[in-house]
Amino acid sequence: MEYKCVKCGHTDYEQDQMRATGGALAKMFDIQNKKFVTVSCTKCGYTEIYKKKSGMGSNIADWFIG
Repeated sequence: MEYKCVKCGHTDYEQDQMRATGGALAKMFDIQNKKFVTVSCTKCGYTEIYKKKSGMGSNIADWFIG
């Protein structure tokens, strides 16, 4: 992936994942059904967040694994 920080122009980055709960039932059962990819500049720390599609299978696995 080519990356250039929109804040400082640096081209080195770190990529990670983030999960969050969605609606009321997901919160009640602590199912983290919202997935995001984060891209952070290694120089200034500016971070962009991108929504990632998740399948039903991974949602069920999240519920059992916790």
